[in-house]
This record gives sequence, structure tokens and C-alpha cells, in this order.
Amino acid sequence: MTDYRSFLQRENSRFRFIPYSEGKLGTELLSTPGLVAIVRAMWRSKRKLPTRIRLYTFSVCPANKLCLRLHSKQRKAQGFTTIKMNATEDLGWLDSPSALQSSVERLKAVKAVGLDAGLDFHGRIHKPMAKQLAKLLEPHQPLFIEEPLLSEHPEAVKHFSQQTTIPIALGERLYHRWDIKPFLEASSIDILQPDISHCGGVSEIRRIAAMCEAYDVGLAPHCPLGPIALAASIQIALSSPNFVIQEMSLGIHYNKMTPPGAGTYDLNNYVKDATVFEVNGGYVKAPPGVGIGIEVDETEVRRVSKDCKAWRCLEFHGPDGAVREW
Repeated sequence: MTDYRSFLQRENSRFRFIPYSEGKLGTELLSTPGLVAIVRAMWRSKRKLPTRIRLYTFSVCPANKLCLRLHSKQRKAQGFTTIKMNATEDLGWLDSPSALQSSVERLKAVKAVGLDAGLDFHGRIHKPMAKQLAKLLEPHQPLFIEEPLLSEHPEAVKHFSQQTTIPIALGERLYHRWDIKPFLEASSIDILQPDISHCGGVSEIRRIAAMCEAYDVGLAPHCPLGPIALAASIQIALSSPNFVIQEMSLGIHYNKMTPPGAGTYDLNNYVKDATVFEVNGGYVKAPPGVGIGIEVDETEVRRVSKDCKAWRCLEFHGPDGAVREW
């Protein structure tokens, strides 16, 4: 290299992974010792890591378009630029194509407010309807579609991925690297959504993030959960070059639905400083505290735990009474 100092300055923000990125080192430093020297120099140079991350929250108006538009405006006023919503309500294995049009209209309503939107198929749609819905949504450019098919069908997900240009996300039902490996090797997903509470914690999700980076797959940690899971996920986001967006449960409808009477509690109830998750321009700042960056209000946790009822997974049933994927 003719001027490694300018190279270090230019690439400093990517110093963690630049030796392996797209051949940017050229042909003059092909030996391992050369790579090691560059990496050491980068670590000694001024470190520049992200100070904030992009995130999204939920729509709580899954069916009513007017309600959705009003709620989207509220989310925008709260500082969000992206929301996620369920793609459909109840839908049969093979249903009327007319049942899909409401999904398109709701996406258009959100985008008309100036927000991006991810659509969660939630694994509740099967192949005959999923491919039709993706084709209808494509002209309106959702940010991603999540779990278009259940992850236990990796061969179907691969085939589906070849039929749409919309980014495909999944991962909340995958629990370790070996679960994820088939999807990466098949190039069938664009965004992986591991859940730090499901997949083995900080160490395993960090390894998963590194695997995804090697396959050019973005990381968007799944987290419709509480402040500890979110704060830990944010730390992973800050340290992962392939991070794209973080899920946040502020105001999620689950908080108000189960257990009965839970509507008074939300994401910030159990932290001493509620401003730690303040959203501005679609971003949240890196938590400033030690460890994962937050301080749990243990007094409040103990008080609430005395009468706390167990959370139950919601149940949905079709018109014939059969159980639907929730």
C-alpha cells in the first residue's frame, strides 16, 4: 500500500472487519502477517463505533385502516420512522384472493404517513397464499416481510425467496447456529432475526451475527420483550457490522392483552431511567450505563412479582374452529 495512514483514517469506522471485506486491501497485502499488521494498527488508531442504532416498533391497529393511519402518526410523533405490523388477520391454508387486499391497503396507509413498514406474516400463511400476497405487496415496497413461511420448511423458504424481490426476514424460532446454517447456505433469507432470550444469550447471538456477516445477511434482533433483553440486544447491534434494525416493544399490544390487567405496564416500567430508550429520528442512543447500559428498578420488580400472573401465548382459531398459528 502506498499510504496506509490515509487508508486507516478512511476505513477506521469499519476496522473490525476490513481485512476480509471485498478485497479493499488490494493485491499488495495478501499475506497473513500483512493483514495482522493492518489490524493492529487499526486497533491502536482512534476507535469509532456506532453511538446509536436504528429501530422499529409495532402497530396496534391490525385491521382498521383509519385507526392504523392515526396510530402511525402517533408513532411518527414519538420519533419512529419504521413500524411493523401483522400482514393478515385470519387466513386459511387456501383462501379467497380477495382476503389479501386489506394487507395492501394497510401498507399503503402507513407509507402515506411517511413511515416504512415491515410486514410480519408470522408463519400463519401457507404457500398458496404467501406467494400471492408477496406479489401484491411488492410494488409498495415494504421494508421486509417476516416469516413468510414457517422456518421448519427451509426448502419452501428457499423456493419462495426466488419469487420475490422483497427482503425476507426470519429467525425468532431458530435457537442456535446449526438451526440457522441451512438458511444461510441456501441464500434464502436477507435478514436474520435471532432472539437473545431464545438462542443462547449474548455469546451465541454474537457468533450468529458473525456467521450472517460471512453470508451477507443482515442482523435485526427479535425483541418484543422487556428492557433487559432490549438493552442486551442493543449491545449486540452496536458491535455487529451487519446490524440493520432493532425491534422494540414500546406500546406493543401484547403488553396490554396478557395477563389480564397488564395494560398499565410497558417497556419502561422496570428501569430507573426511562429516557435510556428515548427514540429520536428512528434511532436510540447507546445506553450509557455500565454492563448492558441500564439500571433495573428492583423495588418495582419485587412489588409487581407478588401478584404477577404467568403470560400465556395467545391463541387464534379459524372459522371452522381449528387452531391457527398465532
